This record gives sequence, structure tokens and C-alpha cells, in this order.
Amino acid sequence: MKDLTTKDLIIFKKLSNLIKIAGVDEVGRGPLAGPVIAAAVILDETRPILGLADSKTLSEKTRNRLARQIHEQALAVAVGRAEVEEIDQINILQASLLAMQRAVRQLPLAPTLVVVDGNRCPILPYPVTAIIKGDKTIPAISAASIVAKVIRDQEMMEWEQLYSGYGFAVHKGYPTRAHLLALQQLGVCPIHRRSFAPVRQCLGLKL
Repeated sequence: MKDLTTKDLIIFKKLSNLIKIAGVDEVGRGPLAGPVIAAAVILDETRPILGLADSKTLSEKTRNRLARQIHEQALAVAVGRAEVEEIDQINILQASLLAMQRAVRQLPLAPTLVVVDGNRCPILPYPVTAIIKGDKTIPAISAASIVAKVIRDQEMMEWEQLYSGYGFAVHKGYPTRAHLLALQQLGVCPIHRRSFAPVRQCLGLKL
């Protein structure tokens, strides 16, 4: 794992024109509810996409527009996920790595190199490296971040229709004050992560 220098970024840009680099990122490690979603993206360097950035810094409208553009212009896009039951069974870190592993394995093209946001790498049959703050510096990782967030946000909005009152459409499962209050008032629903402290507390389980 590493932080990239300006020189590193220049070298990386040159490599991107020569080999197939898959950027990978996940969304949903912090929420109390819902799955963790990962995406893997191999960009087409002949069809650059302007405006790629860490999905958390973009407006919903911009993320949705870029996600459509990524699906249309990238060489390959794939998504992986780990469900609530898996998160509770193997912990959120391992579930995140599992989701990333599944995303890469779904790619229709074999990458030459896989670059992952953060400081941990999933086990893959390809060379892989973790890049701290890669979603801010590596376009393919930014693209993966955007795709994963758009998909997860949409899913959480759909869950709101089934489990109304929790505010999933607004907070997407994150532990906001409104979500914690809803937990106290409504109790735990099937998509809540039982291994997370606020949910365990609501269930009266040991922390």
C-alpha cells in the first residue's frame, strides 16, 4: 500500500495507456444496514471521462450522470457484493474484500493489474496493489467508487419502500441521529447488521 507522489501518478498515467488496469473500490463499510457493494472498472484510455473523482465529493446528479457514462464508455464494468448475513458472519473488513474479489472476477476482460482503494488487497489471480486515497488520484478507482455508490444508494432507496420509517432513502443506512432514533422506535429490521454495536445494543446483546 502507498501514497502516490506526482512522479508516481505520471508513471501510472503512462502505464494506463499500455496495459489494462482495473480500478476497484467499495461502498458501504460504515452503515448499520444493507450490503457492501464493490465495483471494478477498466477504463478506455481512448475515451476519457471528465470529472471522475471520489464519489463522496460529488452530487447525486453528477454521480448518476458519470455512472451512465462509465457504463457506456469503459472497456469493462463489474459489480460484486457481500450481504448482511456475510458481514455479520465474517466481519465488515473481510466482507468488503470479498465483495471486491467478486467484482474483479465478474470482469469480462482479464486485467493486467488491479488497483484497490485503501490499504488492504483482496486475494486475486492478478497482480494487485492498494493505494491510499486512490479514489481521489486514480481515475479507474474513482470510476469504481462512483459505480458502486450509485448502485448501493439506489438499492437503499428501494429498501425504504419495504421498510418505511427508517429513512434508508436519505441516510442510506449510515448511523445518523435520525437512523439511531428510528432504531429505538421501530426496532431492528432484516437488513440491519447484527454485528454492529448500535444494532446489538438495540437487540439487548452484548457489545
